[in-house]
Amino acid sequence: MAESDQIVDERSLQEVVRFTSELIRIDTTNRGGGDGREREAAEYAAERLAEAGAEPVILEKAPGRSNVVARIAGDDSSADALLVHGHLDVVPAAAADWSVDPFSGEVRDGIVWGRGALDMKGMDAMILAAVRSWARAGVRPRRDVVVAFTADEEASAEYGSGFLADHHGELFEGCTEGVSEAGGYSFHGGDGLRIYPIGAGERGTAWLNLTARGRAGHGSKANPHNAVTILAEAVARIGRHRWPVRLVPTVRAALTGLAAVYGVEADLDDADFDVDALLARLGPAAQLVESTLRNSANPTVFEAGYKVNVIPEHAAAQVDGRMLPGWEEEFIATMNELTGPEVDWEFQHREVALSAPVDSPTFAAAREAVLKFDPEGHVVPYCMSGGTDAKQFSRLGVVGYGFSPLKVPPEFGYGRLAHGVDERVPVEGLHFGVSVLDEFLRRA
Repeated sequence: MAESDQIVDERSLQEVVRFTSELIRIDTTNRGGGDGREREAAEYAAERLAEAGAEPVILEKAPGRSNVVARIAGDDSSADALLVHGHLDVVPAAAADWSVDPFSGEVRDGIVWGRGALDMKGMDAMILAAVRSWARAGVRPRRDVVVAFTADEEASAEYGSGFLADHHGELFEGCTEGVSEAGGYSFHGGDGLRIYPIGAGERGTAWLNLTARGRAGHGSKANPHNAVTILAEAVARIGRHRWPVRLVPTVRAALTGLAAVYGVEADLDDADFDVDALLARLGPAAQLVESTLRNSANPTVFEAGYKVNVIPEHAAAQVDGRMLPGWEEEFIATMNELTGPEVDWEFQHREVALSAPVDSPTFAAAREAVLKFDPEGHVVPYCMSGGTDAKQFSRLGVVGYGFSPLKVPPEFGYGRLAHGVDERVPVEGLHFGVSVLDEFLRRA
């Protein structure tokens, strides 16, 4: 697999596994609402960077909510800088549901187990291992590479990338592009096809609070102004709404690329084009685009009442909404229509939708890095249904791509395991990932 210009060595391969395991052992659970602590993991990452000659800084908006930033000088000081970032926090894990301790970092049968193995301490470990390999080999990337490890990505990013973008933008001076999670992994599309989707867009975040006010009263009495009924009807309308198809540029590129991989003719500009018919011919790969064809709004929380025989005056609900680039106003207008005059709604948390060019030299460099180590793979762009720290860094003018390379076997189930029970990552996948990431970061 290695070529003469390959920098990643046996020590790098060992380190990426060890770093992944050791980072998993540091419990950085983010429960939301400010309940999290990344300090120990940040210190761990900063120490590994310092050992490689970097000069990392640790920054906090609140005690324990730690971020790490370091700049690695490139050969061309006149070139724009590249940001590579990974978050240190993880979602909660209920140990009783797991077959191993979710914070054990156990390495067994060629697998590293634990919360964050995929999302995204494995990628954090790849970044550290790659930077350290450069120091040992005495090489530098083509352009400055700014490394950032962030807090709070699994919540609002208030203590992480949002804090860094709003208060420490000078550390990212010159950064015009960035790479992070949720792309560059192998997706198995059937018939032996390995597809590597690289993120070139994200739907915007629209987490909503809904409230209804009615007339309180006894549960045995007729009450046409029941807040629970009013809100429940609105929530049902939202949950059942069928949003119209909106083919944004990144999704168009994804559909075109996937159609080519499967040998399917697809004229997206034809007046009779049927996107659902195309998806039916893409097999498992339809999963890569089906959630980004439209805006969406999924009710997730409903709160009302305190006693069965009391009609409450207030009812509240929460909705997880996502907005395609360029279709934010449609989302707002539709929510106004679906909630109706008796239900108020507001953004609990809102972040922008993103779109990145798929014809850029940086996207091409990511494609070339993947194909160097998997010549039989197929690289396609795609739009992420959710969001990443790229949203916050976009405030600094950084165009974000989803590129955390990983090669996994067909039975692995990447999408099922990220945030899922028994989250784990193959050792060989980490080896592939650090090799590809090194190639990309040095040459992009």
